[in-house]
Amino acid sequence: MGYSLCSYSFHRTSAAGEIDIFGYIDFCKQAGFTQLDPWMHHLADGYEDNRYLDRVKAAAAAVDLPFGCIAVDGAHIYEPTAAARAANRQRAYRWIDICEILGATQVRIDAGGHEESAEEIFDIVVDGYRDMIARASKQGVEVIIENHWGPFQHPDNLSKLLDAVDGLGLLFDSYNWPDDTHERAWQQYAKYATLTHFKTFSFDANGNEPNWDIPRVIKILQAAGYTGCWGIESTPDNGKEADAALQTLALLKRTLEG
Repeated sequence: MGYSLCSYSFHRTSAAGEIDIFGYIDFCKQAGFTQLDPWMHHLADGYEDNRYLDRVKAAAAAVDLPFGCIAVDGAHIYEPTAAARAANRQRAYRWIDICEILGATQVRIDAGGHEESAEEIFDIVVDGYRDMIARASKQGVEVIIENHWGPFQHPDNLSKLLDAVDGLGLLFDSYNWPDDTHERAWQQYAKYATLTHFKTFSFDANGNEPNWDIPRVIKILQAAGYTGCWGIESTPDNGKEADAALQTLALLKRTLEG
């Protein structure tokens, strides 16, 4: 059974200067995670410096943890102008190269679109993903979209995009669906999932997330045949990020391994 922790789970700890990518790698090893899923901000020093990436790769190799998905912000496909889209595309290409350097198997790239409808930007987004998938596949990297933000966060729109783009995977976030759509989104999108982000915010005395039935979501994914890594993106209300990561891992293991 594979488990991963998106390093966004440490975004507050990192901003306070208390953990960096090397501390994240050590934490994941000690906690029992089996895959590294860094948020791109924690690899920012490597964007223009392959020597830094070599150090990161060596640190991961030293604890025998492979890289899974790099979650990328700021390289989304749609922007209102062709120039802005081209700039984002170059950033996406660089992050695909970084994935190849580190041996990461997936990269999350958002579709984009803030005020626009899915219909308005659909053709541009489809073409953009097809271009990136053609490039990334040659480098051993799977491009995935997350129900993250923009019009394709909504379950009414996302399946149209996934069905239109061969090879586009889904980072299935348990929480990031519009209000009152979670249950149908879980049922509809479990079959598309190629990675997960299980969101947790707090825990009761029994170690369960009181706001969301995490074991139920796991069972839906299992029934749909999910075989990927069980990924976590914990965002604790109390700010205790290391504790939340450990509690979420324990909850997943309890459910999956009995």
